[in-house]
Order: sequence, then structure tokens, then C-alpha cells
Amino acid sequence: MSPVGVYCLLFISVSVCYWVPAGCYANGKVSKACGSMEPHHGASGQTTHSPYRLETNTTTFSPTDRIQVILSGTTYFEGFLLEARDAATHATASTVGTFTLTNPMRTQLLTCNKHQGSAVSHKSDARQTEVVVIWNAPTDAPRQVQFFVTVVAHYNKFWVKLPGPIIYQNGVTPHPPQSDTTPHPVPTTTPSDLPGPFTSEGCGQSKSCLLDPSGCDPKEDPHCFFLSMATEGPGNTSVIFELSGPVEGYIAFALSWDTWMGNDDVYMCVKEGHRVSVRAAFVSGRTHPEDQSQSGLSSVSWRLADGMIQCRFSRPIKLSNQDPARYDLDQEYFLFLANGYAQHGNIWRHSHQPLISTKRKNITGTPEVLRSSRGPIIMKIHGALMLLAWMLTGSVGTFIASFYKPDWPNQTLLGQKVWFQVHRVLMLLTVTLTVVAFCLPFFYRKGWSKHAGVHPYLGCCVLALSLIQPIMAVIRPSPDSHRRYVFNWAHWGVGSLTEIMAVAAMFLGMRQSSLLLPQPWATHVLIGYVMWLASFRIFLLMHKHLYIKKSAQESDDTQGILSDQSEHRHWGSFIKSLILAVLALGNAGLLMALLSSIAEI
Repeated sequence: MSPVGVYCLLFISVSVCYWVPAGCYANGKVSKACGSMEPHHGASGQTTHSPYRLETNTTTFSPTDRIQVILSGTTYFEGFLLEARDAATHATASTVGTFTLTNPMRTQLLTCNKHQGSAVSHKSDARQTEVVVIWNAPTDAPRQVQFFVTVVAHYNKFWVKLPGPIIYQNGVTPHPPQSDTTPHPVPTTTPSDLPGPFTSEGCGQSKSCLLDPSGCDPKEDPHCFFLSMATEGPGNTSVIFELSGPVEGYIAFALSWDTWMGNDDVYMCVKEGHRVSVRAAFVSGRTHPEDQSQSGLSSVSWRLADGMIQCRFSRPIKLSNQDPARYDLDQEYFLFLANGYAQHGNIWRHSHQPLISTKRKNITGTPEVLRSSRGPIIMKIHGALMLLAWMLTGSVGTFIASFYKPDWPNQTLLGQKVWFQVHRVLMLLTVTLTVVAFCLPFFYRKGWSKHAGVHPYLGCCVLALSLIQPIMAVIRPSPDSHRRYVFNWAHWGVGSLTEIMAVAAMFLGMRQSSLLLPQPWATHVLIGYVMWLASFRIFLLMHKHLYIKKSAQESDDTQGILSDQSEHRHWGSFIKSLILAVLALGNAGLLMALLSSIAEI
């Protein structure tokens, strides 16, 4: 059995990677930055005076000595990377010695240059003002060792490779410290303001566009998500991109080989205060974008006004440095368009399901208006099957068992009473649809969704209770057993609880980011369904009560005419059958309204 099948049957949740709100390396696992000691935060390091300092408890050492190293500051910091290097050749990025932690709850050891424990970093983004560690001098230590540290105050404010004290082997004459000539990275372009908003004019003619809602114009609608691309330059050697959306924090698009997040070439416009940072990055999975920079981007401009964030930039079709994280633009890709919140230039997980083109697009190909969807097909099927199960087959099946036993008392079908056969078929179909629909999100997420709130827990309860019902039916006592009432009450109670939880799950499900139905319209339709169902249930309960009362009176009336009673029962059954048909048709109509909205997202 596949792992996904195990999830479905046993309800085992598996953690999946997601975009963390504290930055690329909130957990401090920054081994890939050992060489340059530069955070991949899409911003330049600070050039102002640092409020942080490094100190040691000695200026001389011998091989195998243990030296105390202290990082402190006059203000809090969220992250750091500390290394020791040969002071004479520190530009080679080769670390020296190892470290020992004094507070493993706040700090951790890293492996740099395949040398275990040769660097120290933070363990979380918890703020602190001091870190104390022990440096262990190796037996083959160089004559002079210098400590370096990168300190992150918050996501886009950091100091890179701050030089610390130099310590010398005993007997070595100290030399003036070598200046750190490591250049601070600077943006390759200086962003400028856009003169005005973008427009959808020319989409499909001079440029290709991705729009949500379909046909919207960012010039008129601040809630329009807009991406356009068009070739430019001599010989059409580059592509100019325009990106627009509501101001939340950031808007981004990605070039992907498939419709699954991972191994994607990403471009982002991120709000940083009153400015916009334009970055290129790479997403290797359901993770935070990596290697954020402006490398390869030119003619960068942006606009932050009228409730919109907009940016424009140009990128060569083929990059000269052959960076594997940057895709050539003369190939076909699926296009993703996502947005979400940002703080201090740090992006959070996208707040809605990304808009994904329905087909691959050659970026330099013929201009066209691309069709797109925010609802993955597998999640659309999940929603459709659950709605079908609990708005039609389940509700009609429970009505038949609750109110139609007296109306079909003697008719049989395949050796069983008609009402029982219809009820059993509808409820088995409901359970089957529920099981299939329940498994689909696990196939899509490849594990448990951490961002779906209460909805998946309600789904688990609905599935468990749905499976309990047929098990109870198989082991039920015979109709004349004195314990039969226990089964009757348990079967009714579990069924009613299942139906209530299923309706609650439907209300929450239509607001999930992976299947976001139009609001408040979809909620109003579901409220209408609940009211429709409740009105029929109240009417049939009143009819059932009056019928029982009338039957009791007629049984005591010895003068009653049996033929009249039979005729009344006949017409009563006919009217109730019409009521059942109206109920089923009404449920089907409301169901179709929701299914049509699912198909459109």
C-alpha cells in the first residue's frame, strides 16, 4: 500500500514543508552561507556602524586551548553566524577549529567545509542580546586566528561578516589587523517609480496576460491580479514583465515545469515600508524562496499607490551565467501567480491558493490571454464528492428511514422492504463517496494540511462516524429483540451527529484556500440548503405526530370504515412521495449551484 493510502485509512498526519514567516533560515541551518556569510534575504547588508561586537577572553593561545568567545549588542538580534578563520587568508573562507556550545537551547553547531562544529548559529528567531561559546583551537592551528560574525537584527536589516578580535599563538608577534575587503552586495539596478498603473489593453495582441478575475483591468480595478509579458530589445533578446495586485505585502509569479509547487523560478515584488523590492529567487519545494537577489534583472521600476503594488522589470531570455535556478524564457512553463503578507521585507506563506495557468506557455511565444484556475482539479473533485454525498444521497437516505417506513410497509424489493433497500443503497453510496473524497486531499498535500484549521478534523470525524454506521447495522439485533431500542437510538444519534458535522465541514470547506468558493454567495446557498432541509424535517415530524395520533383514535373507533382508512393512507403516501421528490429536486438544484461555482474557480 502506498504511503498516501496509509494516511487515508489510519488518519496519520505527516508534516510538510511550508513558507515560514520568520525568514529563510529562522531555524539557523545556514550551512550554505558558510563561505560568504551573507544571508539570502534579498537585501543588502548594512554599511552603518554595527551595534554588535565580538570579544574573546584572551589575545594569545596554544593548540588545543579553549577560548571563550562572546557576541553581544546594545540591541536585540534574531540570528547570527559565527566562524573562526586564518587571519592571514580569511578571504579563502576556510574555517579553523571547532566550537562548543554553552547554551544549546539557543544556539547550534554547523558543518562548514565538511568540518563538523566549525561554525555556530541561532536555533530559532527568538531575540537575544548575548551569545557565549567556546572555541577549541586545533593542533594544527595557524599562527593567528580571527573571528567573524554576521548578525541579523531582523529579516532585511543585517550586518555581514563583521570582523572580530585576532588571537595569536604564544610567541607570535602581533601584526596590524588586515582590513576586511569583502564588498557588500549592492543591487544591480536602482528601482524607479512607475508613471502610472498598468493596463490590460493590448493583452492577446502585443503581450501575453494572466488575469484574475478574468477580463479585469488593473487600471480600473485595484483587486485585479495581473501578469503580462512581452519580448523587447534588439532581436527580441529579453522579456519585460509587468506584475500587479492588491497591496497585502507581496505579489509574485513563478515559472514551473508542472502544476505542483517546487523547482520553480520565482520573481517577487515585496513591499518594504514605502518602497518595493523586486527579487528573483528559486523554490526547491514547499519551502521559502532561496537565493533571493536582483541578479539578471534590469530596468526595474515599481509603484505603490491606489491600494495596488506594481512592478516592472526586464530579463534576458538566456542568462550568460547559466544559473540553473534561472530558467530560459524560450521554453514552455506553467505560470503561477501568488500573493501574501510581508513584514520587514520578509514574505509569509501565500494567503490564497496560487493562480495557475491551465496550460504551459512559451514565454516568448505568440501573445495570448491565458486561462487559469485557483482550484486544483483534485481538490475540486474532493469538494464535489463531499457535497454530493451530504447534500443529496445522505440527506435523502436519512429522510426515507425517518419518515417513509409506514408508507411502504409491505412492498418488497429483492427480498427486503423497499424503504430499507433504498435507504441502504443511498447510505452505502454516501459512505463510498465520503471515503473517496476524504483521501483526495492527502494525495494533493502528500500529508496533513497545517493551514486548513478545523476542517480536516471535522472530516476525520465524519468519516469515522460514517464507517461506524454500517458496522452497527451489520451487528444490529433482530426486530423483536428486547435490545433493539438500543440500536435504534444509537443508529439515529450517530447518524444525526454525522450529518451535523458534515454540514459544519461544508461551511468551513468552502473557505479553504485550495477551494475558495465565491463569498458570501456560496455561504448563502448553503444556509438556504440548511433552511430547506429543516423546513421539510419539521413538516414531516408534524405529519408523523398527527398520523400516529389519528391512527390511535381510529383504532379505538369500532365504527370506522376500513375502506375509508385505506383510501386516506393511499393518498397520504402519494402526497408524501411527492414531498420526497420535491425535497430531492430542491437539494439537487442547490447542489448544482455549488458545483457550478466549483467548476468556475
